[in-house]
Amino acid sequence: MNRSNERDWHTIEVDSMVKQLGTDPLHGLGIEEVIARQKSYGKNTIETEERSRWYKLFARQFVDVLIFILLLAGVISIVIGEFIDAIAIFAIIILNGLLGFTQEWRAEKALESLKRLLAHTCKVRRGGEEHIIDSTTLVPGDLVFVEAGDQIPADLRLVTATNLKVDESLLTGESSSVDKNTQKVSAIDAEVSERKNILWMGTSVTNGRAKAVVVATGSQTEFGRIAKMTQSISKEKTPLQKKLGTFGKFLGVFAVAVSFLVSLIGWIRGQPLLDMFMTGVSLAVAIVPEGLPAVVTITFAIGIRAMVHRHALLRRLRAAETLGAATVICTDKTGTLTQNEMTVQSVWLRDHFLTVTGVGYSPRGELKLEGKVASIAEMRDLRDLLETAVKCNHASIFRTDTAWVRRGEPTEAALISLAKKGKYAQQDAFEVVCEFSFNSSRKRMTVVEKLRNGSPYMAHVKGAPEVILERAAWIQSNGRAIELDGVEKRRFQKGYKRLASMGLRTLCLARHSLQGSFDDEDRVENDLTIIGLVGLSDPPRPEVLNAVVKADQAGIRSIMVTGDSLETAVSVAGLVGLHPKEKLTGCDVDKLSDQELSKLLRSDILFARTTPEHKLRIVTLLQKQGEIAAMTGDGVNDAPALRKADIGIAMGKRGSDVAKGASDIVLTDDNFASIIDAIEEGRRQYENIRKFVHYLLTSNVGLVLAVIFTVLTGGPLILLPVQILWINLVTDGITAIALGLEPSEEDVMRQSPKDPNANIVDRYGMMGVFLIGSYIGLVAFYLFRDKLFDQGKVYAQTLAFCFVVTCETVNALNFRSLRHPLFRINFFSNVWLLVAIASSVAMQLAVVSVPILQRSFHTVPLSLRDWGLIVLISLPVLVVPELVKYRAYR
Repeated sequence: MNRSNERDWHTIEVDSMVKQLGTDPLHGLGIEEVIARQKSYGKNTIETEERSRWYKLFARQFVDVLIFILLLAGVISIVIGEFIDAIAIFAIIILNGLLGFTQEWRAEKALESLKRLLAHTCKVRRGGEEHIIDSTTLVPGDLVFVEAGDQIPADLRLVTATNLKVDESLLTGESSSVDKNTQKVSAIDAEVSERKNILWMGTSVTNGRAKAVVVATGSQTEFGRIAKMTQSISKEKTPLQKKLGTFGKFLGVFAVAVSFLVSLIGWIRGQPLLDMFMTGVSLAVAIVPEGLPAVVTITFAIGIRAMVHRHALLRRLRAAETLGAATVICTDKTGTLTQNEMTVQSVWLRDHFLTVTGVGYSPRGELKLEGKVASIAEMRDLRDLLETAVKCNHASIFRTDTAWVRRGEPTEAALISLAKKGKYAQQDAFEVVCEFSFNSSRKRMTVVEKLRNGSPYMAHVKGAPEVILERAAWIQSNGRAIELDGVEKRRFQKGYKRLASMGLRTLCLARHSLQGSFDDEDRVENDLTIIGLVGLSDPPRPEVLNAVVKADQAGIRSIMVTGDSLETAVSVAGLVGLHPKEKLTGCDVDKLSDQELSKLLRSDILFARTTPEHKLRIVTLLQKQGEIAAMTGDGVNDAPALRKADIGIAMGKRGSDVAKGASDIVLTDDNFASIIDAIEEGRRQYENIRKFVHYLLTSNVGLVLAVIFTVLTGGPLILLPVQILWINLVTDGITAIALGLEPSEEDVMRQSPKDPNANIVDRYGMMGVFLIGSYIGLVAFYLFRDKLFDQGKVYAQTLAFCFVVTCETVNALNFRSLRHPLFRINFFSNVWLLVAIASSVAMQLAVVSVPILQRSFHTVPLSLRDWGLIVLISLPVLVVPELVKYRAYR
């Protein structure tokens, strides 16, 4: 067998294909040849990535700079005897790992789901006999038979085809079923959607039947090629992961430097070496943000629960944060912006124009005439149209546990739904005596029914309006046939144009009362009486328009990238509020260099007739421009781009398992608007982490400066190591974690996306950190030195200790918002923070009041006057930043 042109089977004639594959188009392969080829080609399955072992997945949760620093801090805490702090650090590390492991283990399916998409059995002829076999045993050269309802088990080259239509939306994004035939396609580089003589693995037959030869199996199929492409794409770290990694490295170096510097200076100035070593180590442990991994993980874990309520299932903990930073959404059309269900939206009769409510295949909806529900009892023409729609039809619709689904052609299923909405019900079975099927050259379908009285036969016809018009002599009006003269033709064409101008796909329904024979196609399908027209479309989701507007307000561009036709894409774009200046097909993209395409990607643009390679290229170029790109999709063809994108979003209901496996987020309601909700949640999470980092830095700066000042000036230490570690536990622990629970700010979706290259703490934020931290450090130092000689070292240390804790507790209120003053925030919206602050205050009071704790922390009781002083001089930490935010807010 010649392997050199495996992907060019569409370009050769059937005879040549059969010869090259060494098969028999009548009898199929012999059993011995099948066995030999199975050894050569292996099973007809897709090779998927091996799922990570549980222990590898668990270990991966700890590969992080911050975690390494925390582990070191925990070990040091044990060495210096601070077992409580060590237990807290290790508990946080383990909790962080367990939460991340649990979420990722549940979602770790990725490309295994490819196997579930394949047909399990198929009908073949081997050695002249027909068999039903497991599709995994197929080999190139096998002779396969398919019919309506079958899933294609491998890539097949057609040998014969009768009225064959295939739903390829899962692979190409084409919303309508595709006509298939046996004719060769001349263009070697024809797109997948243009290879009409090839049936692709994973697609479904919606009409007709065919005999075909297997030309590719397993990983050699188009399906397998996309799987390989998806596997080869590695996931980049999220923007926050990169920023936190950089931040962690900085803090690690800073902690070691400060620890060494303080220890060295203190020893030089006469402090005991052991005391200074323990002070330095305590400072290092305090600077290391053991609360940060906990805050990040808990924030994400809570976010996951919130996302589920918003119909978004996160497969990875940090996915929401990346989505919150998204600057552009590359959205598929079919099933994402649209329903992926053909729906009749309008009906034209000679004397009436009706609108149809409801979407999809659900029979919920009505036919309305001038705002009132139309009745088939009062409108004979409508009744006849619905009767023909039902009888000239092979589809059916039925209810599952979750939705109405179709069996058969989407267009025909839409007509069945229309009939049900119009309250037409076929009472008795009707006898079909003849049928002339639809194909791409005839563009019409006819079913001949034997009547029980009156004329012996009735032909029900549907097809393209221009084709039916050529064969019609009459048009129906109030149950009577009127001659189709020039005036009536113009009336008909006006109705046709009206539907077409609405962007609807239009079908004409007609009938012919027959007296004689019915086996002559030309006779049956001539002298027709037109009943009316129906306008169909794959309608946009009703909530999409508003979602696109919200995305625009949030500074997020929406770009349609679809495999459907340019005309359909442009029509849908207009309906959902996208107004692209540039409109390109996949062929146009192929002609552009990366530089030219990158330039166009900066403008409002739309892409149609795209392949997986095109989508992957578009996402890659957007990322090179510094964009945080989200990609939505539901088909197999979307998987590589979903994997490559910063955030891949798959549709949960209609999405293929492959798309879900390659994605970061799955929308459980297939609702584009849920993406906007998910972005809002992602922005909340990111902002809360920023708030915590600012709070952490402010606390650390104040603490470090207070210690450095006392070391530089000589004398006793302002804070003992155990007090430093206690401050660290209170600020980095309870209060900081409660900050991660802060609800979303009201204007979060009116802000532009965060610059992916910006630091997690910007210049102004760092300025505020040092100003507040400096105030805390200087005032603490002043209090300590002022009381040191009058009331002794222990009292001075206790006063400074309580002042620092009070400042950092009050400071938490400051960071409920980085932009808005407190009066703009519902004070009780984050009850957990208020509880945390109250708990911190209570614990600090216990530390200076309970004798056993006084001995442990080397403190003495403070008077009410002392506490009043502490509260008074702590107020500027809250009041001044709030005044600055108030002025900026005005």
